[in-house]
Amino acid sequence: MPYYRSLGEVPRKRHTQFRRPDGGLYAEELMGQEGFSSDSSLLYHRHAPTAIVAAEAYTPPAWSRQPNRPLKPRHLVTHKLDTTGADAVLGRQHLLANDDVRLSYVVADTPSPLYRNAVGDECLYVEAGAARIETTFGVLDAVAGDYVLIPTSVIFRVVPTGDAPVRLFVIEASGHIGPPKRFLSVRGQFLEHAPYCERDIRGPHELIHVDAADVDVLVQHRRGWTRHTYARHPFDVVGWDGMQYPWIFSIHDYEPITGRIHQPPPAHQTFQGPNFVICSFVPRKVDYHPLAIPVPYNHHNVDSDEVLFYTGGNYEARRGSGIGQGSISLHPSGFTHGPQPGAAERSIGAEYFDELAVMVDTFRPLDLCEPALAVEDENYAWTWNRQP
Repeated sequence: MPYYRSLGEVPRKRHTQFRRPDGGLYAEELMGQEGFSSDSSLLYHRHAPTAIVAAEAYTPPAWSRQPNRPLKPRHLVTHKLDTTGADAVLGRQHLLANDDVRLSYVVADTPSPLYRNAVGDECLYVEAGAARIETTFGVLDAVAGDYVLIPTSVIFRVVPTGDAPVRLFVIEASGHIGPPKRFLSVRGQFLEHAPYCERDIRGPHELIHVDAADVDVLVQHRRGWTRHTYARHPFDVVGWDGMQYPWIFSIHDYEPITGRIHQPPPAHQTFQGPNFVICSFVPRKVDYHPLAIPVPYNHHNVDSDEVLFYTGGNYEARRGSGIGQGSISLHPSGFTHGPQPGAAERSIGAEYFDELAVMVDTFRPLDLCEPALAVEDENYAWTWNRQP
């Protein structure tokens, strides 16, 4: 995380005595990355965060993956995955995956169980609805357009709020997700050319104290899943400080980088993960060269599979393809893709694009999961063959 925060009560010096009102010691917990060699936070618990009374293997909902064969572009209609009674953890419909990242979609209308992902960071993008994200670090309130970043091994749960379910596009990494390094100084401050900064980031705003015993937490780890039963509820933190914690950034606070001619996707990069990047396409003024063609040129990213989640506005380059709200397109390496027929000519003279999309570019090929195949628009691959 790019900067230091503190919430609640912490002692003046780390690793020193910090006592409860009854005279006993609070239990200090260091949560850090890369052993003891990178960002970390210190949390202070009323009870020992190590005290478990049971552990048993847990079988999560089954899913599998298969190669994108025959190789072709895909269009997934996520709104056909609407369900009831789902939660934001166990109700995820896995769509695309490789060994670095897993992409899923969920329509959640019930609170999730307490959950810890010990494999990697998670990025939850809120397409619609709202949710209260309860964590050991406190509460985050997420609304449409928010990216919610949950660091590895943070215990949390997602509680939908409001009258409608919360719709989430979920990115699960095999490592850490954060701002691109080129946006940060050597000390971690956002630089002047970055499209967002510290003022745009929302951290936990309220600690939670739940006094309960024998509390179950589902843990996804490198060898499967386990259900731990904790002696005391993990939401017993009186204070914490540091540079690793869950946080929110709204796509609506992303300041687009524009130019006289079409800007490639790296101009829209928002986060980086292990062997993938996340980009935000937001409403923006477009190219102002007198001969500019604002929509993308045909392109073939030979090292990348490109995924776009269409989450608002009017995506001009895809007009006529069937793409709509909640659609996901997959344009794999080995296939040249570009605007739909007629889009380049139609875009000439445009001054503004009102579009909203989240892009994930991976540097290893993505496999298809069963829910993706179940909601695929099988006509999409042939839409470039139509006359404008």
